[in-house]
Amino acid sequence: MDSSAVVGSSISEPHHDMEFDSHEAAYAFYKEYAKSAGFGTAKLSSRRSRASKEFIDAKFSCIRYGNKQQSDDAINPRPSPKIGCKASMHVKRRQDGKWYVYSFVKEHNHELLPAQAHFFRSHRSSDPLGNDVRMRRRKTSNEVSKLFSAYQNVDCLENFVKHQHDKGRSLVLEAGHAQLLLELFMHMQEENPKFFYAVDLNEEHQLRNVFWVDAKGLEDFTYFSDVVSFDTTYFTSKYKIPLVLFVGVNHHIQPTLLGCALIADETIFTYAWLLQTWLIAMGERAPQVLLTDQNDAIKAAVATILPGTRHCFCLWHILEKIPKQLQILGAWHNSFMEKFNKCIYKSWTEEEFEKRWWKLVDSFSLGDVEWVRSLYDDRTCWVPTFMKDISFAGLSTSSRSESLNSLFDNYIHVDSSLREFIEQYRVILEDRHEEEAKANFDAWHETPDLKSPSPFEKQMLLVYTHEIFRKFQVEVLGAAACHLKKESDGVTTTYTVKDFENNQNYMVEWNTSCSDICCSCRLFEYKGYLCRHAIVVLQMSGVFSIPPKYILQRWTNAAMSRHPIGEKLEEVQSKVRRFNDLCRRAIILGEEGSLSQESYYMALGAMSEALKQCVNLNNPVENGTRPDASATHVVCNVEEEYQSTITSNHKVPDPKPNMGKKAVRTGVACRSQGSVKNSGGDKGKVSYCVD
Repeated sequence: MDSSAVVGSSISEPHHDMEFDSHEAAYAFYKEYAKSAGFGTAKLSSRRSRASKEFIDAKFSCIRYGNKQQSDDAINPRPSPKIGCKASMHVKRRQDGKWYVYSFVKEHNHELLPAQAHFFRSHRSSDPLGNDVRMRRRKTSNEVSKLFSAYQNVDCLENFVKHQHDKGRSLVLEAGHAQLLLELFMHMQEENPKFFYAVDLNEEHQLRNVFWVDAKGLEDFTYFSDVVSFDTTYFTSKYKIPLVLFVGVNHHIQPTLLGCALIADETIFTYAWLLQTWLIAMGERAPQVLLTDQNDAIKAAVATILPGTRHCFCLWHILEKIPKQLQILGAWHNSFMEKFNKCIYKSWTEEEFEKRWWKLVDSFSLGDVEWVRSLYDDRTCWVPTFMKDISFAGLSTSSRSESLNSLFDNYIHVDSSLREFIEQYRVILEDRHEEEAKANFDAWHETPDLKSPSPFEKQMLLVYTHEIFRKFQVEVLGAAACHLKKESDGVTTTYTVKDFENNQNYMVEWNTSCSDICCSCRLFEYKGYLCRHAIVVLQMSGVFSIPPKYILQRWTNAAMSRHPIGEKLEEVQSKVRRFNDLCRRAIILGEEGSLSQESYYMALGAMSEALKQCVNLNNPVENGTRPDASATHVVCNVEEEYQSTITSNHKVPDPKPNMGKKAVRTGVACRSQGSVKNSGGDKGKVSYCVD
């Protein structure tokens, strides 16, 4: 592709009349040119004078210059960015010490990506301000601020929420803030019709609870619905805005925002309404695991609305309450925590936990403490011993600072107003999208380095995403510091593994017949990949590949595929290679197809026809029954398909539980408006649909 079509007027193309003080200055210019054009750079070669030992020649190129060296049938082939591109700049040094452009090739054999140039490794540190997403969105943020400028001069109220025992409880909003929410919802829905929101009005038609989720959150839940964190920290910590969040995690270990809500209280009704509304937004698909705080109202609501979901408590929620709930321990606190940690982290069986728990309770005379009794009653919701056969995907940690949820603390502060949060909400979405785009870009253009000859490391190199692979790589390398001892033999073999890195002993059970392995460190349950202790047991048992059941698809490069990964790792690796190749080609098609309306229709038609043929090929039995197979449009119908997508409506089914005749109002991008009173005495407009 000719780069002149995308280079801005501020960066001129290299030409023979240019001079530079050094070859480093020449490379700096070429990098700036490459960044504006949309490709990454590399120093291809350089040469020194034999006499003076000074540089006299240098050549810089596109990162796709040349061809990969390894053959296509190589074992564990590594993806290479080299595809035979010839784009380069060759500079030489004159006798006077100046450098000049000896030759320049500007044509590329691939698509250029000026909008994504900051993702290339060669450009990441060259312009800190330009690489900063906050700087790039400043113009957008200013425009958003202007949208709400009409609501800047309002009186502040001290509290958002009325007294908890007030029967007519409602959100206490500052004047104009109900309208502010409406403006946000309408603007988001105009950007994407799939944006979902709902409101709950009390008996006096005052705003009580509000929920919303953007289209990206709905899409993320489709692929990462295995575990969700329902975070009420900002509400229970008495932040100025009564905010609760639904948080997930994607395949790059990045938090995903699956919904936001403003609530008036902590009643069972409020949590039931919120969970029900969220379930509706997610297409009636419940998560496999829901992580929450230990709260009786939430517990009752989850049991009612999500009966098939495994309800668990975040460990850090439990641990952070100990100092407050057990102040009676006084000077004995450290001694208690030592025994408490041993009880919950070192109990291999339920019997061991029971024995240690009651010994702990008796030793510190805690039998009459109600909170301690509630911990025991809810033990299956938080004690690691009871967490077999599930995975929290890193969402349950021992402290909030380690949790993915804590990333939102950078945007939300205890005294943040609703207006400030609305502005930050857009920043959150932009930052999340930017981080995911960067991780996807790296996955398509780079490959992590192997650090050992371990077959486990080689096995997962092309399967796991970069972030998970690096964490798994630490475990593979850590296996060298582990020594195992067989404790019992049989169908299930038990080992004691000594980890010399932290000087701890762990129990590992390995069932050869069904390839089941379990370690007392619970790394797989809490993080989603096997630990070093399990790896050393597999290795000593003559097993040199991770059993497929312990490779979670959510952590692989095929995480967003609609079809489950195969049982054989060779199939997984081949699928990942094909998937990555198609993604790269789809980006090139998208860039080229979007240049004109005609090329857009041609590309969309070709993709639709290719999709139809792939569906018919992969689902021969179901052909004729799948909606996609009969609804595919060719080029002549592309425009109708495009227009129907723009004007499509998103409908919401009626809620299942009966919350009362007048209590619940739900809405999704509704065009009708109802007058809603807020406690400040003014009226705001909030869109809703009446049941």
